[in-house]
Amino acid sequence: MSLTLSILRGVACVVALAAPGAAAFAQDITLRMHQFLPAQSVIPAQVLDVWADKVEQDSGGRIEIERYPSMQLGGRPPELVDQVLDGVADIIWTLPGYTPGRFPRSEAFELPFTMTTGEATSRAFWQYAEAEMMDKDFADYKMLGLWVHGPGVIHSKSPITEVGDLNGVKLRAPTRVTNKMFTTLGATTIGMPVPAVPEALSKGVIDATAIPWEVTTVLKVPELVTNHTTFGDSALYTATFMFAMNKDRYAALPDDLKAVINANSGEEFSAFAGRVMQAADAPGLAIARDRGNTIIELTEAQIETWKTAAAPIEAWWVAEMEAGGIDGTALLEKARALIAMQSD
Repeated sequence: MSLTLSILRGVACVVALAAPGAAAFAQDITLRMHQFLPAQSVIPAQVLDVWADKVEQDSGGRIEIERYPSMQLGGRPPELVDQVLDGVADIIWTLPGYTPGRFPRSEAFELPFTMTTGEATSRAFWQYAEAEMMDKDFADYKMLGLWVHGPGVIHSKSPITEVGDLNGVKLRAPTRVTNKMFTTLGATTIGMPVPAVPEALSKGVIDATAIPWEVTTVLKVPELVTNHTTFGDSALYTATFMFAMNKDRYAALPDDLKAVINANSGEEFSAFAGRVMQAADAPGLAIARDRGNTIIELTEAQIETWKTAAAPIEAWWVAEMEAGGIDGTALLEKARALIAMQSD
């Protein structure tokens, strides 16, 4: 045997022995998950980390998910929807409403007095998106979950009971639809991502904010305002959320790892997230009560006046959709039918 042939056979043996390990190593995947809230907040700690831990476990450790809270990868919350497209992050969680006009069909769920509960409305939102949004608004994303928070609450420095109490109040609302609603009701609305709320309240930039009880704990809102207006079994509003993955990153996964992602995502996960968010309202309410803050619980008669005042928002939204070539009436009917079906 020649020296050259011996060398070639030796190299071949080394390659053969290394191949199984090399193949396994090639399938190890690290995914970066980016979002805007502190790590101890309800959504990161009780929803996103639960999802990530389960994916890591079900993948046998072949998927690792690095968690980046509080915009640690840079940028501002409205930029998350582009960061996941550009590959800055592999997975993001954000509000569609932070980028007005990008996801118009999601707004049907944000209209006044439309939602019922976090779980039922989140399940309906996923079903609605499968029928109306996955190949339109969300076509560029691999959607992992879609949900809403519990009934929205007004937290204010001065008491707000009647619609007229909003006149002149500088109020932060989360989305285009809610900003339009509160403007129509008389407030001076100021848009900002939720992490900016504490500083804005403390410096007097805003007098009030519309957020669910769930997020008031991490933002320490009960320390910054003393009044909280609630709407009984009705929901003045809710906001929608999207949990999405880079589509190409997902497509590049081996089929068995795609299956792990899919098994932990979708309707059931969305319903879980909505349920967790609403369940987390209770501690926020308890903190406000313990501090001696005023919890304003509107009567049914008072709520009816709010419903009447907010009613024009529906016609406005339908007209906005039609101007963009979208049948807003049909979308709203579908959204409400799905919510009613899940709420029975």
